Amino acid sequence: MGELQRNTINYAILMLFAGMGIPIMAALNAGLGAKLHSPALAAAILFLVGMAATVCYILVFEGMPKGVFGAQAPFYFYLGGLFVVFYVLSITWVAPRFGIGNAISFVLLGQLISMMAIDQFGLMGAPQTSITLHRLAGLVLMAVGVFLVVRK
Repeated sequence: MGELQRNTINYAILMLFAGMGIPIMAALNAGLGAKLHSPALAAAILFLVGMAATVCYILVFEGMPKGVFGAQAPFYFYLGGLFVVFYVLSITWVAPRFGIGNAISFVLLGQLISMMAIDQFGLMGAPQTSITLHRLAGLVLMAVGVFLVVRK
C-alpha cells in the first residue's frame, strides 16, 4: 500500500471518529445545558474545557507558541471560532427540543451544502473542486437520506 493511500485511509478514519464525536458532544452539552438551565453556560464550560485541553496539547506536542497574530493570515481566518460558538449554542439549545438525531442530521446536510460551495469556488484557500453531476447526485441522495432519517 502506497503512502498516499495509507494517509487517505488514516485521514478518513480520523475524520470518521471526529464525526462520531459531534453527536456525543451535542448530547453531553445538551444534557449539561438542561441541568444548568442555561445552554450558554454549558457552551462556556465546553469551550473552557476545550481550551484547556488544546493549550495542553500545544504545550506538550508543539512547544511554546512564538506568535499568534504575527502570521500573514487574513483577519477572517481568525473568525472560525464564531461558527463554533454558533454551532455549540444552537445544538445545545435545539437538541433537547428537536432531538439529537434530527439536529445532527440537519447539521450534516448544512455541512454538505457548505462544503460544496467552498469546494466549487475554492473559498478561503481550499483546493477548488468543481461540482459535478456525481457530486450533486451525492448531495441530493444525502439530503434524501437526512429526510428519511428524521421522518417519524
